[in-house]
Amino acid sequence: MKHSFFILAFSIVFCLTTSCDSSGKGMRIVPESSGNINSLSVVVSNEHWEGSIGDTIRNILAEPVYGLPQEEPLFSMRQMPPQVFTDFATRNRTVLKIEKGREADVKFLKDAFARPQKLVLITGQTNQEIIEQLEQNAERIITAFKNEEIKENQRRIKKSLNKNNNIEESLGLTLEFPSAYRIAKEENGFFWIRKELKTGSMNLMLYEIPLDAISDSDEAINDIIKMRDSMGKAHIPGPIEGSYMITEASYTPFFASTIIDNKPTRVTRSTWEVKNAFMAGPFINYIIEDKVNDRLVVAEGFTFAPSIEKRNHMFELEAIIRSLKIK
Repeated sequence: MKHSFFILAFSIVFCLTTSCDSSGKGMRIVPESSGNINSLSVVVSNEHWEGSIGDTIRNILAEPVYGLPQEEPLFSMRQMPPQVFTDFATRNRTVLKIEKGREADVKFLKDAFARPQKLVLITGQTNQEIIEQLEQNAERIITAFKNEEIKENQRRIKKSLNKNNNIEESLGLTLEFPSAYRIAKEENGFFWIRKELKTGSMNLMLYEIPLDAISDSDEAINDIIKMRDSMGKAHIPGPIEGSYMITEASYTPFFASTIIDNKPTRVTRSTWEVKNAFMAGPFINYIIEDKVNDRLVVAEGFTFAPSIEKRNHMFELEAIIRSLKIK
């Protein structure tokens, strides 16, 4: 009996660290993936990396992130030729692999060399076919890599969650954020959540507004700006008397739609500034349609971090917001 128990226990542990199909056959060891957030391995020959294929990859995956005060790429890329892509080099969490001499195609592979891992394989008989596959599937490729990094960021966040807050009781929702953040302000259903940095801070705002507060017309963006400016004036003061956070008027907001907790969501990216003071930074604003509770839930992340890169700070805030669940 004891012998059977140990065999069963070993089998469970083994399958947790390997890839097993339902029949128990085809087992292979899959190591844990590694890599910094938004760090992408690009497996392509040096010749193609320095030519038109490399230019296309950089145009797509090193495109500047919208809404940041300084230019920062979507992904930090590390190129390596195929012959170097062995052993530890195969363990990066996100990989773009280019193979010439095969039928034109794009494949999205899960846990090909490590777990978790997203590998996008682009093939083509010619340089032009490879370029066409990259361009035609650009949005899918970016989304696949970004979703993988969101999941990884959320996994890291869950290691040490802040559990001492009244958000669920006050707003009827949950939000997973690290214990390094604190509730800086809680007032009439408004929450300001803050994490101190060496040169600034990372911030979240959480509150609700009436369901009809944002129009469904072209005026929606104006409604959003007026809403966040009024909340900034009421809740986010600047360093001197009479100063407060507003939307920077000279920066055109980026407006899009997505899904949070299976609910339609408006996304706005732009930059903020402090009225009557020299402070500014990026923000990302989510407005989630909660028809069941006849309201809109607003979750916004913004960063103040002068003189340092902000891409990964904003990405962490985005990962936190995407963990939001409405009760």
